[in-house]
Amino acid sequence: MAFHGSKFCRRILGRHYDVKALSTQHVKLFAPSSTPKLRRWYSSANVTQEENELELVSLAMSSAAVPATKIGTTQEMAVPVGQRQRLNEEVLPFSAFLTDNFGRRHSYLRISLTEKCNLRCQYCMPEEGVKLTPRAQLLSTSEVLTVAQLFVREGVEKIRLTGGEPLIRPDVLDIITELRKLEGLKTIAVTTNGMNLVRLLPKLKEVGLDLLNISLDTLVPAKFEFIVRRKGFHKVMEGIDKAIEMGYNPVKVNCVVMRGLNEDELLDFVALTEKKPLEVRFIEYMPFDGNKWNFKKMVSYQEMLDRIRQQWPSLEQLPLGKTDTAKTFKVPGFQGQVGFITSMSDQFCGSCNRLRITADGNLKVCLFGNTEVSLRDVLRSGASDQELLDIIGAAVGRKKKQHAGMFSISQMKNRPMILIGG
Repeated sequence: MAFHGSKFCRRILGRHYDVKALSTQHVKLFAPSSTPKLRRWYSSANVTQEENELELVSLAMSSAAVPATKIGTTQEMAVPVGQRQRLNEEVLPFSAFLTDNFGRRHSYLRISLTEKCNLRCQYCMPEEGVKLTPRAQLLSTSEVLTVAQLFVREGVEKIRLTGGEPLIRPDVLDIITELRKLEGLKTIAVTTNGMNLVRLLPKLKEVGLDLLNISLDTLVPAKFEFIVRRKGFHKVMEGIDKAIEMGYNPVKVNCVVMRGLNEDELLDFVALTEKKPLEVRFIEYMPFDGNKWNFKKMVSYQEMLDRIRQQWPSLEQLPLGKTDTAKTFKVPGFQGQVGFITSMSDQFCGSCNRLRITADGNLKVCLFGNTEVSLRDVLRSGASDQELLDIIGAAVGRKKKQHAGMFSISQMKNRPMILIGG
């Protein structure tokens, strides 16, 4: 990993590290003489172990080639003097381990709590189901909290709990309770299908849940049953109303739009935002293993926007935050708003600040990438925090500038969405 000198001179875990020493440490960690246990932590859905090892050795050698620099020198900050102070103030305090080679700082962590779900959404799970990971190979409660604590210590400010369906995990309230105690963590969010929300929401609010995303792809009960292969439409709607009643504002509603299935309901979803504080987020249909994606089923952001504007010509775009994934719009006078997740037609990789941890403990630096790193195995080997950070830093450093594009992604081997974490 071509670490920049300035990154490794940042304050990490309360002290400064020397670039040369850290580079040497990475060479030792990834060289062929490294223990097989360390090399095993890297895996890929379609890359052989030998290819992974060669890539890791190459990354380590490029890291070793970085000369040591002194903090504050012009060599360290190869920028005009007028910009140097701003860079020192805005960039240097953030952890090197969570900053990639394109300067993206990853302050948002998504943790999947389970591979299980009480629905069978067509775009998320193959029709034949998935082979679940044995329970002993999933992250335990203490392992989830250990990983979360480490990431928060390095600069993560937002954690989203996903699945599967995170609210079917028996200890979800305990996990949120403990996450709430982490100094520096500003936001705890959950993405849920809403089936258990009415029952659990009062306790979720009590233990400190900040944000809520609820999946709902149709407003027609019979179509709901077809899309998710289960009954439960009215439970989800009751969950949305309960969230509004309890003061969540906005309540985000995630809608995956698929041609021939629910694109005819776009206007109905927008109309929901007239009298309710909802943010309906229309998500372009994305390819994952087993979801039978093809280009003809995908409804692009521009097509959706054009259709909505025909009904509401005054639709206005809202300011876009630096790391926002959704392009948001509002019909003047409506309580809520709508957003578009344009991963396929207009990718936003350049501002990505997200990392994902699967339920079985693998770190994915890109939703559409198929290379993963097992943090579970690192933890269970008795590795120190520093060794774990080295592994995380190497993985983040491998993150590409952008994903390969929808057609290439559709041909790549990757997990079904349910085994990644939504």
